[in-house]
Amino acid sequence: MRIFISAGEPSGDLHAANLIHALRERAPAAEFVGYGGPRMTEAGATLLYPLVNLAVMWFLSVFLNIITFIRLVVRADRYFRDERPDAVVLVDYPGLHWWIAKRAKARGVPVFYFVPPQLWAWAGWRVKKVRENVDLVLCSLPFEPAWYHDRDVPQAVYVGHPYFDELQDRELDEAFLKAQKTDDRPVLAILPGSRTLELKRNLPILASAAAQLAEARPDVRFVVACLHDRHKALAEEVVGETLAASGRPEPKLEILAGRTPELIRLADVAWSVSGSVSLELMMEALPTVIVYKIRPFDLWVARWFIKSKYITLVNLLADAELMPEYLTSVDVSADLARWARTWLDDPLARARATADLAALRHTAARPGAAGRAADQILCWLHDHRGAAPPPSSAVYRGPHERAVELESIEDPGA
Repeated sequence: MRIFISAGEPSGDLHAANLIHALRERAPAAEFVGYGGPRMTEAGATLLYPLVNLAVMWFLSVFLNIITFIRLVVRADRYFRDERPDAVVLVDYPGLHWWIAKRAKARGVPVFYFVPPQLWAWAGWRVKKVRENVDLVLCSLPFEPAWYHDRDVPQAVYVGHPYFDELQDRELDEAFLKAQKTDDRPVLAILPGSRTLELKRNLPILASAAAQLAEARPDVRFVVACLHDRHKALAEEVVGETLAASGRPEPKLEILAGRTPELIRLADVAWSVSGSVSLELMMEALPTVIVYKIRPFDLWVARWFIKSKYITLVNLLADAELMPEYLTSVDVSADLARWARTWLDDPLARARATADLAALRHTAARPGAAGRAADQILCWLHDHRGAAPPPSSAVYRGPHERAVELESIEDPGA
């Protein structure tokens, strides 16, 4: 069995790698080829292109890379024509993946979408692309299947969010944590995003908020979590320029690379750019403010398309603003500083925020999504393509039946 799998962001690369491991456990002879990043390579996939290095966002960035995207679609189409994979699995990253799905469908290759784009939040008309080009949607949020079913896409099932798989298996550096805990100052963690553009746009606001909070709470320790050393170097430059421009040489922001889980564990409160990391913050029940700064024109365009009440996954799961959030084109550093000071100055306010997140964690954090997705893919291939018998743990009932039984999904309240 040969599966083409594509992921275009660091988080998608991680989810794709976990799915590869799960599929290989069930189908040891399976081969994986596609677009992605280092996690997929470590999982044994052969990369045709390091798509994670091309993670882009918003209209101008996509336009500037359009020639590369066209070449990737052409290359994928040739692979589908010449190699005839048994399946195509797409992980998030809409735009390019719509075109890949269309070419796969034209070549008669079944398409599975793992962690589908949040069409219910924006660009809902694109559901037509799913209806025409995707054979099975593996939904990560519990309300998504009903949304698809109501729009004549019955081939949608809930498997859970794969981020919880990674969190369940993650091991923290206990020696690092022990060394850091010798400092008894309250800790505020700053998470400026996993994309370079996100960091450039949001970190100035976060650094400015730190400077404002430090004036009222000089005892606070600020730590910045960067994805890798390149982002660390960029963060040091951005923070230095921001504080110099503000006329405030303080506070000192400790910038570390590859320490996000440990810094979240250490923190008392956090400021974060919107993304799947909000689920990790929820797992730690860490009071957090979410920010996402974009250009005024992009915000104006986005307002026409965004249909959901919230931009943060945690708030969407709760259907309430458990994490105060700001999708903005202006400086909201004063708001960030105000929220942090509230939680740091008022133990009861912080306890309420923590309790609300812990309650949501109890109901929403279900690991095992990669395994359930693998079961669904193999069941579908067995029923429709005569592949090897599916694992006994899953029952796929067909594209026109909404009910899917998975023994591994249990009621967390049971």
